[in-house]
Amino acid sequence: MRTRRSEPASPGPTEALKDVSFIIVSWNARKYLVECLSSIRDDARAIDHEVIVVDNASTDGSQEAVRALFPEARLIELPSNSGFAAANNTGIRESTGRYVFLVNSDIRIIPGCVGRIIRYLDKNAGAGLVGPRVLNADGTLQLSCRRAPSLGRNLLAALGFESIRKDLLYHPHDRTREVDVLSGCFLSARRAAVEEAGLLDERFFFYAEDKDWCRRIRSAGWKIVYLPEAEAIHYGGKSSANAPLQYYIEMHRANLKYWAKHHGGLKYAYLAIAALHQAVRVARGEALSSLKKGRHEENRHKVERSLRCLRWIFTEGLREARNI
Repeated sequence: MRTRRSEPASPGPTEALKDVSFIIVSWNARKYLVECLSSIRDDARAIDHEVIVVDNASTDGSQEAVRALFPEARLIELPSNSGFAAANNTGIRESTGRYVFLVNSDIRIIPGCVGRIIRYLDKNAGAGLVGPRVLNADGTLQLSCRRAPSLGRNLLAALGFESIRKDLLYHPHDRTREVDVLSGCFLSARRAAVEEAGLLDERFFFYAEDKDWCRRIRSAGWKIVYLPEAEAIHYGGKSSANAPLQYYIEMHRANLKYWAKHHGGLKYAYLAIAALHQAVRVARGEALSSLKKGRHEENRHKVERSLRCLRWIFTEGLREARNI
C-alpha cells in the first residue's frame, strides 16, 4: 500500500462487511443533520449499509437527536472540533463498507442516488471516486466538478472575468465524465482506492482536502467520475455559517497549504493572486456602494470580509507560507 508519511494510513478494516459506509461529520447543524440522516435511511433502505456520525463537539443538541431519532447510526462524539478531514478519517477508520460515502451533514439525498452510484462503481472497476449531480435548495445546479487548480485560472478569476469563470474553473456538468476534482460535500470512494491513496490529509482543517484527496487518488491510477444521474441537494455552508469570517479565511489558509504541498515555491504566487482577488473585490464593493447599486449592507459586509482577508494574507498568511 502506497501512503505518504504525513498522511494518515490504515483507512479501516481489511475485510469489508457492508456494501456502503456512510460517514457524516457534524458540527452544530442539527436541523440539516436530521434531514440528511432521514434521506439516507429512506434511500438506502434496501442496501446493506452502516451509518457513522462523527460529531465535532456540537452544542446544539445534534448528538441527542442522533441517539433519539436514529438509533441504527453509530455516533462518535469528539471532545473538540477536530476539523473536517480528521473527523472523516475517524469515521473511515471505524467503517467496514467496500464503498465509503462521505456525506456533508447539510446534504439531502434524492431517492435513487445511492443505488445509481453503487451500480456505477460495481460496473466500473477503475473508478476510485464518484460524485453525484449537486443541486441547490431551489433545484438549480450547484457547480461541483472542478478543473485542477492552476495559477492562470486563479488569475483570470481574480481579475473579474466572470463571463468565462465557469468554463475556466469547472468541467461541463452535462454528462458522466472523468474530472479533476469533485466537491467534498458528497464523495463516494472505493475502499481499495482509499487504501492505496491514503486517508484525507488532516493538515487541512476545513476546505481543500477534497482537491488534495482527488489529486492523490488520481495519481494512484484511479478515475475521478462525475455521475449526474445520481442527485443530491446541498444546502451549503450550514456549519461554516456558525463562524463565516473564520471559515472564509480558513479557505485561503487551506488553499495555501495545498499549493505549498503540491507546488512548492508557487505558494507565494498563490498568495499574490489571492491578494489581488480580494483587492478587486474591495474596489468593486466600494464602487457599487458609492453608486448605490445592489444591497448596501451586503456590499459593506463583503468589503469588510475582503479587507480582513487581505490583512490575514499580509500578516499571518505570509508567515505561515514561510513555515510550511
